[in-house]
Amino acid sequence: MAIDLLELFQATDPSRPLLINNEIDKKYYIDFSAVRGGDIIGKLKQKITFFKPNEPTCTLLTGHIGCGKSTELLRLKEELEQAGFLVVYFESSEDLEMTDVDIADVLLAISRHVSRSLDKIILEKPSKLNELLQDALKVLNAEVTGFKLKPPELPGIPKIGDVGITSENEKLSIAFGIGEITARTKSDQTLREKLNQYLGPQKVRLIQAINQELLEPAIAKLKQQGKKGLVVIVDNLDRIDNRVKPWGRPQQEYLFVDQGEFMNKLNCHVVYTMPLALKFSNDYATLTQRFPEDPKVLPMVPIYWPNGSVHEQGMALMQQMVLARAFPELSPKERLNNITSIFDSVATLERLCSMSGGHVRDLLRLLNAWIQEEMALPLSRNTLEQVIRIRRHDMTLPISEEEWQLLHNVKQKKKVSDDQGYQKLIRSRFVFEYRDGGESWFDVNPILTEATEMGV
Repeated sequence: MAIDLLELFQATDPSRPLLINNEIDKKYYIDFSAVRGGDIIGKLKQKITFFKPNEPTCTLLTGHIGCGKSTELLRLKEELEQAGFLVVYFESSEDLEMTDVDIADVLLAISRHVSRSLDKIILEKPSKLNELLQDALKVLNAEVTGFKLKPPELPGIPKIGDVGITSENEKLSIAFGIGEITARTKSDQTLREKLNQYLGPQKVRLIQAINQELLEPAIAKLKQQGKKGLVVIVDNLDRIDNRVKPWGRPQQEYLFVDQGEFMNKLNCHVVYTMPLALKFSNDYATLTQRFPEDPKVLPMVPIYWPNGSVHEQGMALMQQMVLARAFPELSPKERLNNITSIFDSVATLERLCSMSGGHVRDLLRLLNAWIQEEMALPLSRNTLEQVIRIRRHDMTLPISEEEWQLLHNVKQKKKVSDDQGYQKLIRSRFVFEYRDGGESWFDVNPILTEATEMGV
């Protein structure tokens, strides 16, 4: 069967999550829930639509960056919308400076996106929220230790004193006003510090204003229109940097542990993504006390069982993920009959899936680089091995002797402790977590298992 190389290259773009409401993307989608310890997204949908449709819920979703969380959350968005909810999904990295995030930043980002999504709903003037934002603007333009703080001039953005005022009714447009504030502060650390110094002590008041003047009235209006409620999905918060705050607290622990109780106070359904490394933090027990339930983990797709034998179902599903990108119109069985249209052998496809460790984006990254390198079909095993060696070289460069020893421990015991060293291994995707059939285990990224340092 003839395959267009450029189309295959584009279909395997590792940077793009699947949009389940897109007809082509829907055909690319593979349901891995059978080998991931259950349908996490299905259960989350059930909690919102069946068990607590009229009560606020707050859920944390975690997993390795690139394991498919965004695709699954977009699937959740689609299914909740079909169930009658208004779903506000956004990537927090669009609004926030990921190296320096505070609770007020998150609350403002949520308010902005919710407000933007209510374009056909007229709410009463949000006087308390308006007042807080106007005061924040004054702080950003205030006198600081005897001199005028001058925000940087950005092309096309009004001066900060004029932010968000509409000529029609002289009131602050929440979405536009917050957008102007975040545009200023995202690129200026000094302004960001000033904003958070003001809003930090005001967070209880800010949450009350968001609830009383935005979320609760919006949900009431939505229900009048026949909607079931409001769900906010905040993606990419798992990508916040873990640098230490000026007072000595790592940023991830600060936001999700110290400020977790405030993230949980919004009167609507909220889903946040959370850094996986926090599961191995000494503060994890405290974190679980801040939220109504433990974080949901989206694990890797298992390729091997802990004893080293092939996980047949996991391997088959990963192969289907690859083949669906080439043959979206074919049935799973028909795709298997066309493997040699893309690869020089079935074993070569199995090798690709094995080396991914069940990490969706890593598999697509290897395949995408392989296509660029080979520039012809069928793709050959020799070129795949070359791509694997390059990837292994890049991954091994930053690994210390101590970390190699930790990797040996994981390889032997299939376990990870809450040690700080393991946190780095998790963040760097040197170690993966798997769950299936009631079992949970860890293993070393297969790209590294063949490194000289691992004794292979």
